[in-house]
Amino acid sequence: PAGAACRLDESPDRLVADMTGPAAAPRRNGELAFEAPWEGRAFGMAVAMHEGERFAWEEFRSRLVAEIAQADALDEPPAYYERWLAALEELLAATGLVTAAELDERTYEFEFGERDEVF
Repeated sequence: PAGAACRLDESPDRLVADMTGPAAAPRRNGELAFEAPWEGRAFGMAVAMHEGERFAWEEFRSRLVAEIAQADALDEPPAYYERWLAALEELLAATGLVTAAELDERTYEFEFGERDEVF
């Protein structure tokens, strides 16, 4: 898609570092912080798909901000990477990279132990 590629001054590291406010990724001592392995995988998938020019970072970031705002409006507990994953899933479905049915099936497979490999 047009505009999806990183310019030299917009590496994924820089794009993530530049996210401020509610979209800013959790950090400890300056390093990204993940509470569970799936959070790091969700983070990596979004970054890798952006690097693979599947979507522009701003498309993802704005969906993440909207997900966080919606959760805040509903007084849901903060769960940054749950919002991250929801934004990624929404973007993948909206761009036609996967269908909602494919996402639901894969989620079911992991949730009920029918699948444990990520590929």
